[in-house]
Amino acid sequence: MRIAMIGTGYVGLVSGACFSEFGVDVVCVDKDADKIDRLQRGEIPIYEPGLDTLVEKNVRAGRLSFTQDLANAVDGADAVFIAVGTPSRRGDGHADLSYVYAAAEEIAAALTGYAVIVTKSTVPVGTGREVSEIIQKCRPQAAFDICSNPEFLREGSAIGDFMRPDRVVIGTDSERARAVMRELYRPLFLIETPIVFTSLETSELIKYAGNTFLATKITFINEIADLCEKVGADVHDVAKGIGLDGRIGNKFLHPGPGYGGSCFPKDTLALVKTAQDMDAPLRIVETVVDVNDKRKARMADKIIAACDGSVAGLTLAILGVTFKPNTDDMRDSPSLAIIPALQAAGAQIRAYDPEGMDEARALLDDVGWCDDAYQAMDGADAVALLTEWNQFRALDLKRIKELLKTPRMIDLRNVYNPAEMAAAGFDYSCVGRPTAAGGGEEA
Repeated sequence: MRIAMIGTGYVGLVSGACFSEFGVDVVCVDKDADKIDRLQRGEIPIYEPGLDTLVEKNVRAGRLSFTQDLANAVDGADAVFIAVGTPSRRGDGHADLSYVYAAAEEIAAALTGYAVIVTKSTVPVGTGREVSEIIQKCRPQAAFDICSNPEFLREGSAIGDFMRPDRVVIGTDSERARAVMRELYRPLFLIETPIVFTSLETSELIKYAGNTFLATKITFINEIADLCEKVGADVHDVAKGIGLDGRIGNKFLHPGPGYGGSCFPKDTLALVKTAQDMDAPLRIVETVVDVNDKRKARMADKIIAACDGSVAGLTLAILGVTFKPNTDDMRDSPSLAIIPALQAAGAQIRAYDPEGMDEARALLDDVGWCDDAYQAMDGADAVALLTEWNQFRALDLKRIKELLKTPRMIDLRNVYNPAEMAAAGFDYSCVGRPTAAGGGEEA
């Protein structure tokens, strides 16, 4: 089989590489000449563990290629995937579908035979029908079917998610399109992956409903963490106690500074706007969006409070700036709210992130970027841990105490144990757990 993947962003590049690993002939298309040149040279423009090896292997095997020539890529393809960006539209929060519609027009002009046009991008309900209308208007005689095939890739583990998914969702009204999609995903049928065939609109809504539910779980446990701090309870024990209930489950119940990334912020907002337009408002989701936005600002306040109520004139070390570990993605990262708020309160910031600093430099001003965690902490008044990279999980506490002016850590990811930090002589703050006073003997 042969497919064209329109867009070489996170979703398009990962999906294209993984389909080629299935044995499919994949041509990835992008208008960005520099990006295509880099991909043709074997340079991967995003950080995703294992992606460089997967791309190199399948390019070498002749199953994966990159081009700016959309017409050539679409010519003879069994399926054409639209995997372009759908960012939040400025002003109203709706998903910006301009890239999707532009791709549909170009695909229509390039079709030479029957193909399944697949929306891989996250799009609001009704987008597939609009894409179909665009193609029909541009090419009334074109032979095609529309299909929705949302992605469920987690940054940092996307290849495993594609190769061994919880499920695959395929929305289409056409049996011919179903047959094409069954063949594309045949390797997953062989390992008994659940394949959910449904209508176009249902498939589009499944993606938004799934992400919104997960965002709600994160926001719920964050608010429970706040309550735990007031009453002296331990949010981790609460999460374990409720997570063992099979109706709830234990995933996405880890407290922190709020969700970010490429999906949850824009998808929750887009679903809210769609529901409002349909006169079926989602009050729970509206609250989730509001609480999450405010939480990021409150985390800066938490750091300031841990520094005796003021950071004016202090130097703070920040460990981790990406929205999660194992990615260089800075989109809607809590650090983008926390660091400027600390700077506005008078703090000087020194920061280190294993993969995100190149992206962060363009988004955060007046930050001293360091070569490693210890350099960031050298001479700082306190350290705040914002992203739970593995290399931050076993830092040398004795060395940290020697580097910091004051042995003070604000751990927004609950990486360390409060009792152990107190025993090591740290003034330690975390999220939703009782903390012991520092200043004791080192363990």
